[in-house]
Amino acid sequence: MTGEPVLESFKTLRDLAAVFHDRAAHGRLDPAREVYRVRSWLPVSPGTEGGLFWGVTVLQPGKVGDEYFMTHGHFHSNPTRAEYYATVSGSGMLIRMDAERRTWGETMTPGSLHYIRGEHAHRVANTGNAPLVFWACWGSDAGYDYGTIAERGFGARLVERDGQPVFVSGD
Repeated sequence: MTGEPVLESFKTLRDLAAVFHDRAAHGRLDPAREVYRVRSWLPVSPGTEGGLFWGVTVLQPGKVGDEYFMTHGHFHSNPTRAEYYATVSGSGMLIRMDAERRTWGETMTPGSLHYIRGEHAHRVANTGNAPLVFWACWGSDAGYDYGTIAERGFGARLVERDGQPVFVSGD
């Protein structure tokens, strides 16, 4: 996705310091290393009821300790607004959490489509060796609640054990 009026943002390991559990492993990595980049098209103003936004995320492969590189994660401020993710390339895990902090994952592979209920927190981890690319479509009035995740984390963390992604308790 390129051209006007596409917006672009990216997150580095520095930006995501609080996301990863292993602070020592995080400290050994280059803080300027890019973890993911988002390009989005917002044809209406954020908060406009009835509009849709469209975006593509490129999440790089890598790990901090035993945790896969992942996106920040958020709830929607408006819990009635759902979202779709469609995997283009790479492999990963859509990590979801409900209000009771039950956390689970859905495997992301090329062609997989994922419906995310508005009241579920969500983040994505790259479990492969190549960039994970996925499209997203969400309501222009969904909003973002990053604070709840920053404060309490997810109910489980996705780590690599014996070469496989597994959930372990607590964030």
